[in-house]
Amino acid sequence: MEITTEMVKNLRQVTNAGILDCKKALQEAQGDLDRAMEILRKRGASIAAKKADREAKQGLVEAYVHAGGKVAALVEVNCETDFVARTDQFKELAHDLAMQVVATRPSYLRPEDVPAEVVESELRKYRAEFEGAAKPAHVIEQILQNKLARFYEEACLMEQPFIKNGDMKIRDLVTAKIAAVGENIVVRRFVRYELGEQQ
Repeated sequence: MEITTEMVKNLRQVTNAGILDCKKALQEAQGDLDRAMEILRKRGASIAAKKADREAKQGLVEAYVHAGGKVAALVEVNCETDFVARTDQFKELAHDLAMQVVATRPSYLRPEDVPAEVVESELRKYRAEFEGAAKPAHVIEQILQNKLARFYEEACLMEQPFIKNGDMKIRDLVTAKIAAVGENIVVRRFVRYELGEQQ
């Protein structure tokens, strides 16, 4: 199948991958956009895994103040070199993350940051819904795990769907940027401010 410029352009828009990478993925997927996206995602994850142990001490702190000046966020994003920290791709990632924090109000960075007592409290609440239910224990346990995954998706920045592309989670966005810039990237911390809100 012939891979057209339009197909490459569409895949690049969705994934932010390089032109050559998009073309190769489309060729491998025989023009199937969904398969090409999955190929790029797996390649990105593989590249990110190889770079995960590298130290990321450079980067920047990005601020985003929403229109009207009543809500703002600061996000620290780290990379390996100052050179990458100054690139438009890296700055765009940091800006998108700050916008995400303002829009979605995450409480934690990743699931492992959620205190055990908070997780246990959520599970207790979910279990109470099934008291006296005539469902097998393994079915209830699966439902509880699904509910907990949805909790993480709301409460943890890295698990949230990206506000600009609901098909992509924030962790996938960061993984794609790692593959694109060729360096480890770590979202270190964030803070969200809202006028009149108690900390």
